[in-house]
Amino acid sequence: MASISLKIRILDKEYQVNCQPEEREALEYSAQLLNEKMEEIRRGSHIIGLERIAVMAALNLAHDLIRSEETAKQDNSAANLLQSMDSKLDSVLTDLAN
Repeated sequence: MASISLKIRILDKEYQVNCQPEEREALEYSAQLLNEKMEEIRRGSHIIGLERIAVMAALNLAHDLIRSEETAKQDNSAANLLQSMDSKLDSVLTDLAN
């Protein structure tokens, strides 16, 4: 499938990027998220320079991603524990019923 050209705007600058048509929505959302994070950093700190703001935004987004992954792992571990307990309870109840 042929790629499409998409214009995205980040910190008042326009960038043209190529992507697959089915990735367009995700790319637009990613650009919006990055722009919001960079605007937040620019407003809330004394960091000057697009490159420095971009690096801080990347670090913040990477940190958020790592925390989300850790939370998902913890949730998965809790779900596995509950499933194991449920199986054991079923087994005990089955034994008691017989």
